[in-house]
Amino acid sequence: MKTNLNLLDSNRPSEDFQESAIEIVLLWHSVTSDNLGVGALTDSQMEICKAAARRANVRLTCTVLGTKGGSRYAAGETFVEQGRSLSLKNIFSLDSEFRRQIRKCDVVLDIGEGDSFTDIYGLKRYFLLLATKLLVLAAGKPLILSPQTIGPFNHWWARMGARLVLRRCEKIVARDGLSAEFVRNLGISNNLTEAIDVAFRLPYEIKSTSKTSVTRIGLNVSGLLYSGGYDGTNQFGLALDYRQLMRGLLDAWTSCPETEVWLIPHVVPDNIPNDDDRVAIEDLRKDYPGLKIAPSFSGPRAAKSFISGMDFVSGARMHACIAAFSAGVPVVPLAYSRKFSGLFSALDYPWVIDARVDSTKDALEKILAACKNRAELKARVGLGNEIAANRLMDYENTLVDVFLALRSKVTQQSRICEV
Repeated sequence: MKTNLNLLDSNRPSEDFQESAIEIVLLWHSVTSDNLGVGALTDSQMEICKAAARRANVRLTCTVLGTKGGSRYAAGETFVEQGRSLSLKNIFSLDSEFRRQIRKCDVVLDIGEGDSFTDIYGLKRYFLLLATKLLVLAAGKPLILSPQTIGPFNHWWARMGARLVLRRCEKIVARDGLSAEFVRNLGISNNLTEAIDVAFRLPYEIKSTSKTSVTRIGLNVSGLLYSGGYDGTNQFGLALDYRQLMRGLLDAWTSCPETEVWLIPHVVPDNIPNDDDRVAIEDLRKDYPGLKIAPSFSGPRAAKSFISGMDFVSGARMHACIAAFSAGVPVVPLAYSRKFSGLFSALDYPWVIDARVDSTKDALEKILAACKNRAELKARVGLGNEIAANRLMDYENTLVDVFLALRSKVTQQSRICEV
């Protein structure tokens, strides 16, 4: 459940280092989630925290609380144990591990699994995300919303609850301009900053593309969209036929000579088949036996490393697309919510399909055209990564300031106790 985020660094001075220890809770992070996007957020957050801690000359102890899945992977070089999965029942229980960890920590970094602080995923999910934040604030702990999509909140009472929390946060870091504008429209701006998705910092091993004439195309198939959403009734209001689009792309690409088509899963929950990318992939493979299937990934870094070896990628899982983009691979994201458009517009990257607006035919033509113009996309990806690096440095600077303030507070308390 806990890990020490700082190894000893010979470049770090300090005689008072041992007394400058800060305990943080990474809320709505996970190192066991079957959604590798959530894992990517956690791993990347730890990398940024380590960098900020070195600059602030503090030692961090970290507790990870969030969704517990069936996977288990390393966040960096360290395996981190995941606490019990959060639910309304266990966060309010008398022996609540959640409240116990919150009481003993110095600060909470809440990343909301990237995009879950909204009511579009259902009321139960909204109330759970809201309740955890309210309990942190009730415990008197500083709450920082790390880079994430915030909203939309389609019900008036959901907006009221969100406003109550957002006003009391120590810092709100939106990961895109649309989220920042949404927060400002709620009347909140004094504690608001903007960055970008932390997964742009996810380390990986570069897989060089083949030097042969073979073009390697990666298609990330979303089990969620393939199933019509969690309820199977076109939950996200798509204008296009997702299944038809996938088959149209495969028809086009598999008929091209010297082309390898790889299907790449990024969300693999054994207990939620209509959210499992592997289920959709298996259905497609029945009709396209020549397809190649990506191997089971040991974690987010392995997934990004594999994706880095593609010549072109299209996908509907945002963190599969971020893995491609941040590895310099031309990519066309297929957006089913504003989290995509907000993030990629911040990177000045226009090759995004809006599945709620574009028809199946238009989406197919745009993706195929983008694949043919890979060089142009790659150049824009390079420029976008420069923007992302600068924005994440701003977020790291924010954490340095937070850690320095906490270090001063902890040191002062220690001296008072000595007296």
